[in-house]
Amino acid sequence: QVQLVESGGGLVQAGGSLRLSCAASRSISGPNVMGWYRQAPGKQRELVATITNGGSTNYADSVKGRFTISRDNAKNSVYLQMDSLNAEDTAVYYCNQRDGRWPQRYNYWGQGTQVTVSS
Repeated sequence: QVQLVESGGGLVQAGGSLRLSCAASRSISGPNVMGWYRQAPGKQRELVATITNGGSTNYADSVKGRFTISRDNAKNSVYLQMDSLNAEDTAVYYCNQRDGRWPQRYNYWGQGTQVTVSS
C-alpha cells in the first residue's frame, strides 16, 4: 500500500497560479502512471493530467497550455503547476498512482487538496 499526500492547495484569485505537490510514501520508480484528477461540487471526478514513468504526459483539453505535470522519482513526488487559473478550476484535486502494466495490480488515491479560484 502506498500513501499519497497532496499539498499546495488554497485560495487564489482568477489569473493566478498554484503548484500542487504529491508525496508518495515509497518509491514511485517503475512502470506506473502518476496523475492528478479533480472533482468539483456536484460533478464527477475527472482527469486533469497524467505522466508516465518515461515522462509522457496527457492533459485534459480544459487545462492544456495552462497546467504542467511533472515528476521527480528521486523525491517520490509528482507536481502540478497551475497557471491562469479560473473559477472553473475550483475543485478538490486528487493525486493518483496506478500500475502502468495490464492487468493493473494497484490504483492508489490521495485524500485530496482543495483549490478555490475566486473571480
